[in-house]
Amino acid sequence: MIDEKLLEYLETYLTDSRREKFHKVLAQRTKHFTVATEDVYQLHNTSAVIRSCDVFGIQEVNIVEERNSKRIDREIAMGAQKWVDLNRYHTVKDCIADLKQKGYQIVATTPHTNDCELHEFDATKKSCFFFGRETEGLSDEVLNAADSYLKIPMSGFTESLNISVSAAIILQHVTTKLKQSNIDWQLTEEEKLEKRLDWVKKTIKSYDDIVARYYEN
Repeated sequence: MIDEKLLEYLETYLTDSRREKFHKVLAQRTKHFTVATEDVYQLHNTSAVIRSCDVFGIQEVNIVEERNSKRIDREIAMGAQKWVDLNRYHTVKDCIADLKQKGYQIVATTPHTNDCELHEFDATKKSCFFFGRETEGLSDEVLNAADSYLKIPMSGFTESLNISVSAAIILQHVTTKLKQSNIDWQLTEEEKLEKRLDWVKKTIKSYDDIVARYYEN
């Protein structure tokens, strides 16, 4: 349980505008949707996906590092890695098992014989959107485990988009549809408290000293 009195005390060290920003952003955060990247090779692509998740209110990002271990490119992520929760997995199998245990359907973002186009997607279902490697796409393991296959309609000669662009297009569309629905998509009150405390920790430089003084008094 979060010590709400401590949290309120810590927030007095924030500016009014920062406190208001936290509350405003949290009101738009969701775990109804999440994103997973599978062994994305180009560092800036993973970082840009994280940035898009922050922009569109996606609280969790899942990074599979079976082949490629990633550090986050801070310049491209523009600080988004501070505000979005990153779940890291060494295998696709572990990632999928964890997501399914949390109640997510696995959505492979790739053309498929049973795919649906973006405008047809049912945003009421709790979903994780999987994005694959730049040249190879998603692995057979993800494709075989997928509950749904999603594609972005395209009209040009080029058959694919950069994964960070695809993620941004898909997330903008599905979050807009979600917020127009009657689904309870927001974080729980306890989750909001947890994130407020987490963000305060990442904002206040002398956090540990301030907490120690608070409990001394």
